[in-house]
Amino acid sequence: MARCAYCDTTILFGGKSQGDRRYCNNTCMANGAMAQAAAQLSDADVRYHVTLVHRGNCPQCSGQGPVDVHTSHRVWSAVLMTQWSSRPIISCQRCGNKRKLGDAAFSLVLGWWGFPWGLVMTPVQVVRNIAGAFSGPKPDVPSDALEKQMRLRLAAHLLSRQQGD
Repeated sequence: MARCAYCDTTILFGGKSQGDRRYCNNTCMANGAMAQAAAQLSDADVRYHVTLVHRGNCPQCSGQGPVDVHTSHRVWSAVLMTQWSSRPIISCQRCGNKRKLGDAAFSLVLGWWGFPWGLVMTPVQVVRNIAGAFSGPKPDVPSDALEKQMRLRLAAHLLSRQQGD
């Protein structure tokens, strides 16, 4: 049985091939190319860009940093269907908290309506947002999540430049 080179899922039928690597779908194939490009970036270049972003202005409100990755969580339900997700955003603490509290309110209004997962996940997501609003990333040091996001963004930029050549 083949395994996806990106997400490690077992591929029963089909899949996509790129060179000697096999992927479960086009999304994983694109993400695999991105991950390969990200792995080729030098740590010094990545740290330089992470520091620029961390010390820069917020990309959401243009306010003063520090800027980091803030993750909000939401849930919505409709009778027998419930969907929950985590949504990272690169922003200042104020914008991150605004989004967390907004997603907590969203979840409180739309999360309860599914059985059984809406009843279970709504309080989980609300508590995660409220806890996250009070304990975000450390303001003096960029988080590992910011480094990962910047590495992927730099890789995407590198790939787009290579495809443009």
